[in-house]
Amino acid sequence: MAASAGPEIERLIALLAKLPGLGPRSARRAALQLLKKKDQLLTPLAQAMADASQKVMTCSTCGSLDTRNPCAICSDQSRDQTLICVVEEVGALWALERGGSYRGRYHVLGGLLSALDGRGPEALHIAGLVDRSKGIREVILALPATVDGQTTAHYLADRLAHSGAEVTMLARGVPVGGELDWLDDGTIAQALRARRPA
Repeated sequence: MAASAGPEIERLIALLAKLPGLGPRSARRAALQLLKKKDQLLTPLAQAMADASQKVMTCSTCGSLDTRNPCAICSDQSRDQTLICVVEEVGALWALERGGSYRGRYHVLGGLLSALDGRGPEALHIAGLVDRSKGIREVILALPATVDGQTTAHYLADRLAHSGAEVTMLARGVPVGGELDWLDDGTIAQALRARRPA
């Protein structure tokens, strides 16, 4: 940043640059837009962030984020109480909710097992999942198709083996509308392994 910019502007840019998908240049552009449109963007954004900081909390049941505890999903009696979908982070929960086809409960692990990062089972919300799985009909493991995601899924399947719940995983393979020549080798291999009768 130019020396003519004050420390407040530099701090704003530095904080914006820490957000996923924003590097220093994108952060500068975003800061400039916010500052140029203070009344329409900056002030409402600052108020929304202050409100979120004060009111948003982690659900003690599932680990989602909401302004109440338990969260709206855990409190919704119309959802299937015998079904738990396990996700890595809250963003995955939001993606599943956007789709609108899942009507059960969730459990947010807060990460994945990773030997390289030194993240073991004690760093994740696994004990709560094991406790919640009693009396559950099915636990769906909706974890990424990565080495860490698969390692976590296998570990959870072992931990849940005696819970009485059926443990399933999301299907993997060719997406709807996907063309084979655009897919990576791993996706094609998984689609072949998970093939089913036509």
